[in-house]
Amino acid sequence: MSAAASPAAMGSGKELANPPADGISNLRFSNHSNNLLVSSWDKTVRLYDADANVLKGEFVHPGAVLDCCFHDDSSGFSAGADHTVRRLVFSSAKEDVLGRHDGPVRCVEYSYAAGQVITGSWDKTVKCWDPRGVSGPERTLVGTYTQPERVYSLSLVGNRLVVATAGRHVNIYDLRNMSQPEQKRDSSLKYQTRCVRCFPNGTGYALSSVEGRVSMEFFDLSESAQSKKYAFKCHRKSEAGRDTVYPVNAIAFHPIYGTFATGGCDGFVNVWDGINKKRLYQYSKYASSIAALSFSKDGHLLAVASSYTYEEGEKSHEPDAIFIRTVNEVEVKPKPKALAAPQ
Repeated sequence: MSAAASPAAMGSGKELANPPADGISNLRFSNHSNNLLVSSWDKTVRLYDADANVLKGEFVHPGAVLDCCFHDDSSGFSAGADHTVRRLVFSSAKEDVLGRHDGPVRCVEYSYAAGQVITGSWDKTVKCWDPRGVSGPERTLVGTYTQPERVYSLSLVGNRLVVATAGRHVNIYDLRNMSQPEQKRDSSLKYQTRCVRCFPNGTGYALSSVEGRVSMEFFDLSESAQSKKYAFKCHRKSEAGRDTVYPVNAIAFHPIYGTFATGGCDGFVNVWDGINKKRLYQYSKYASSIAALSFSKDGHLLAVASSYTYEEGEKSHEPDAIFIRTVNEVEVKPKPKALAAPQ
């Protein structure tokens, strides 16, 4: 991708009070408000009001929490390293166990289209759960679907589910018929997958790797659609003729413009226009790796987790922190292509 003018934005944004005490595994804005849900290796799931900078609630689990997602504005689900999927209701401070995997649960998503919770685990399975069955005698497990390897990342758009696993495998499902994948693919990138996120318009997905690259992929298998796919380098630096390459940990799409932000172990957040293949913006460097990113429902805020991801092993590092940036339109709106001058 070509880089447009990329002035480093001033400051990091508003820092949230009472952050997690260990690595931040994910953060997500609500679909209904500026509530923010945060999971961490410190065994907590926290709910913040990002506008008021207030910690509204917290659940402590027996082990590290690897992912979280909202159900509604005051409840959500968590994916635990203790193999457990939990439902958390912050308004009543109640939690219950939705179900279990045979290994750490790496990813959790709630599908509004299917009314189901979808989890991916290092036990090489995806499971679908019906959360309405928790309080009654009905079984909550809808189905278990074997994957080729450990699940690293999941993403949903409408009825479509994309599962990215170890070994660079990508399985694409229709939630209405999970018996087998609609498509089985390999990542276009040569190195381990770190994150997959579907385009908001439902036509494809972006996938990032540990080796400073992002690929843009399309669901439509026609030749014309597949000819649009491409990959680009990012989150790298060149010094004295040597390239340093960083993992791209996070991808977040802007809900209005369909542009997207990436966050890397270099501490930078970049905003990209995937259609015009341009970098729109680069925010000033954060003190630590970017572990997670999320835009608010209206795209006016960007939550940034600045949190060491142990890519260099145990070492002293900056405290884990969450910043809430106010997003200016110039940072995320695609720039119109210049028209050729009339002859």
